[in-house]
Amino acid sequence: MQDQALDMQVEEEEEEMSFFTDIDELQTHGINAADIKKLKSAGICTVRGVQMTTRRRLCAIKGLSEAKVDKIKEVAAKVSGGDGFVTALVMCERRRHVFRVSTGSAELDSLLGGGIESMAITEVFGEFRTGKTQLAHTLCVTAQIPNEAGTYSGGKVIFIDTENTFRPDRLRAIADRFNLEQEAVLENVLYTRAFTSEHQFEILDHVAAQFHEEPGIFKLLIIDSIMALFRVDFQRPRRAGGPTAATRPVPVPPAESKRGV
Repeated sequence: MQDQALDMQVEEEEEEMSFFTDIDELQTHGINAADIKKLKSAGICTVRGVQMTTRRRLCAIKGLSEAKVDKIKEVAAKVSGGDGFVTALVMCERRRHVFRVSTGSAELDSLLGGGIESMAITEVFGEFRTGKTQLAHTLCVTAQIPNEAGTYSGGKVIFIDTENTFRPDRLRAIADRFNLEQEAVLENVLYTRAFTSEHQFEILDHVAAQFHEEPGIFKLLIIDSIMALFRVDFQRPRRAGGPTAATRPVPVPPAESKRGV
């Protein structure tokens, strides 16, 4: 039993190292510094980040050939411990580190099992004016509040705004609700505006680097809304006063038109 506990501890420590291992570690395994710098410029700052990025995207990074990408992938797999299989018992222990951020509503927290779960993606969707952006503003404040159990200490928030919906005055009112100092709350929220889908990707690369450089400081990333710029950038062109390309009628040949087809 003691040996099993020791093995579990070793596996957990190895997994934690592989997840947060700086990408510079690849240099000690034959990857040159220039290629590592290129990866960092693309927002890939950890060994796990390499594993979570497709070969296609890595090959799209200027200066990285397919041969280099294959070598980088091979080294990243070696550094992270190979196949990455762990026991369910180890996963159970890791889940103990998951915390939840309150939504500010006891009823909604109950439905979510305690709030917004850490180390996960939570998507909020609904009709216009149903409170999605208000929830995002509330989370900017509640993410800074330690929980009563002492398992969560609170932290900073990053807010990426794609539709110009962020209003700092809302945070002041929410801070008053929780008896927090307004200026301190605003200071702990980093805000930026994204203008195109490409710009949004660039911001996320920067955010990934910042999370890596300041581990444990930021507890929540909010994007409101995550799909808005993609709808704008990739929707079919519309003619003035006419239907979209997807619904435009197919022209009927003159011969068939005469037959009344």
